[in-house]
Amino acid sequence: MNDDSKRIVLGVQYDGAPWQGWQTQPHGQTVQDQLEVALHKFTGQQVSTICAGRTDTGVHALEQVVHFDIPLERDMTSWVRGVNAFLPASIAVRWATEVRSALHQEQDFHARFSAHARTYQYVLYNNPVRSPLLEGKAGWVFRPLDIDRMREAAVHLVGEHDFSTFRSVQCQAKSPVKIMHSIHIEQRGEIFMFTLHANAFLYHMVRNLIGSFVFVGSGARPPGWMKELLEGRDRKIAAPTFMPDGLYLAKIDYDPKWTLPQAAPRNFLWL
Repeated sequence: MNDDSKRIVLGVQYDGAPWQGWQTQPHGQTVQDQLEVALHKFTGQQVSTICAGRTDTGVHALEQVVHFDIPLERDMTSWVRGVNAFLPASIAVRWATEVRSALHQEQDFHARFSAHARTYQYVLYNNPVRSPLLEGKAGWVFRPLDIDRMREAAVHLVGEHDFSTFRSVQCQAKSPVKIMHSIHIEQRGEIFMFTLHANAFLYHMVRNLIGSFVFVGSGARPPGWMKELLEGRDRKIAAPTFMPDGLYLAKIDYDPKWTLPQAAPRNFLWL
């Protein structure tokens, strides 16, 4: 970062249904493209953004964290309101802050590399008939699901494991070994909420896990099958990748020293 630049961090929320994922593409139909166009219109400068974690087509974010460097003076309220004025209705900056290192020699904040852990949530609608009101906002399963079976299966996933079975063939991560801190499964009526907290996730890992949870919850496989999948380390033996509709990047964990004005993870469908 140049001495005259400021490192600005944004908390961005978006409905991923209209967009082809986060990462910029030549067609311009991505969340990053839309955000950088809005930043250009607001600042009059070309701005390159870095995010905490790239989301796939159709995946949403309750709080994506983004940073960029710019030699420009603006108060934080202006960053929020000014950039939002140029964003489509499906994308919004929720908060903005400037970060500085506590010590000159200390490493600068980085949206991706400073992250300690990530939380994803998956919203699943369980009813014999699909709901048009939840189209693009929740996954759908028509067979009845048993929450106790799925919770029993989830126990096998907590801890440090090789998650190769739940890794997309397109994944470019250096290692399939990740630490799953916790998995919570809740039910309110016909809505199931899966909350997964880990140090990092592989490409399509959450959607692949949800597909296997559905197999267990519907009675197609026993809860212990989840342990067999982990030990098998073979993507072909698990359930198919589940739909992206209900997947939300909920929160990124950072050291409190950065004092980011983050919100507690929650999903608006559960308010």
